Amino acid sequence: MSEQERSDKAQVQNAAPNTRVGGGSTLENSIDRLERFRASRKARFDEGALRGQKVRGWTEKLILRTATGVLYAVIIIGCLYFGRIPTSVVISAMAWLCCSEFFRMARSAGRMPNDAWGLAAALAYPLAPLLPISHSMLLVTALLLLGCAVWYVWTPRANISDVAITAFGPIYTSMAFSCISFIRASDPGWGGFFLTLGVMGSVWANDSAAYLVGSRLGKHKLAPRISPNKSVEGFWGGIVASMAVWALMGAFKIQGLTMPHALLTGAFVAFTSVVGDLFESRIKRGVGVKDSGDIMPGHGGLLDRSDSMLFGGMTAYVLLHIGGIL
Repeated sequence: MSEQERSDKAQVQNAAPNTRVGGGSTLENSIDRLERFRASRKARFDEGALRGQKVRGWTEKLILRTATGVLYAVIIIGCLYFGRIPTSVVISAMAWLCCSEFFRMARSAGRMPNDAWGLAAALAYPLAPLLPISHSMLLVTALLLLGCAVWYVWTPRANISDVAITAFGPIYTSMAFSCISFIRASDPGWGGFFLTLGVMGSVWANDSAAYLVGSRLGKHKLAPRISPNKSVEGFWGGIVASMAVWALMGAFKIQGLTMPHALLTGAFVAFTSVVGDLFESRIKRGVGVKDSGDIMPGHGGLLDRSDSMLFGGMTAYVLLHIGGIL
């Protein structure tokens, strides 16, 4: 209850005993104060500004967000457990949906990407680790660029912006996502499972900790023009959570991971995860949409849920290669 509400209520309570001796005017004043108090409560209720409403709304949002996130995580972990083929297939499906949402946002901004070529490439990138050839990702990229070139030459309505969007869409949403498939394919056994689970778990931990810490303790805005709800406190909370997951992997020496390498990778993965989140938020602000889609209640679109994973997974893949783990 705000100070004004407490003051109005106290005035009403203090005035109540005076109605016995003060005559009709005192009673009328008390009734007026009570009506004003009720009116102020109703106005704040209509605005959703009451403390109880805020707590209830925050709790409902947290429960819905958590339930959706748990279901998402269960599906992913199940595919990781069953090996590189289920992992590549589910990542391919997710990348296709993310690319579709990206193209939908691009179209709302007046761009006309070639859905056929872009979505085909989005589907192919995460399946590249299953191909029995080297440099499979480079092959997919070459075919994508060739397809865009042929389409541009033979389609008078297409402009260079449409070609750029068509090529960038699958590279952003799928080539980056395919790094998860490559990490899982590096070892078909338990080592690959726990390494991939740790990479994805660190991104999830970063997102969750940033949300929880930011929503309760956040006071300093991280990027107010792009994502007003993100805070510096939440950013550091996410960094710590990500590093904790990587420290756990380092403690168990997953795939020979050393503790210094684990902590450094955890920090970089968390940082680039935030960059990925802000990057997608900037895209949404640029085209004037709140969410990339509505497939995930409490999260928005699948791209909204995966934006951190795209950059975080790619960073982990590169640093694990540099460290000789992959």
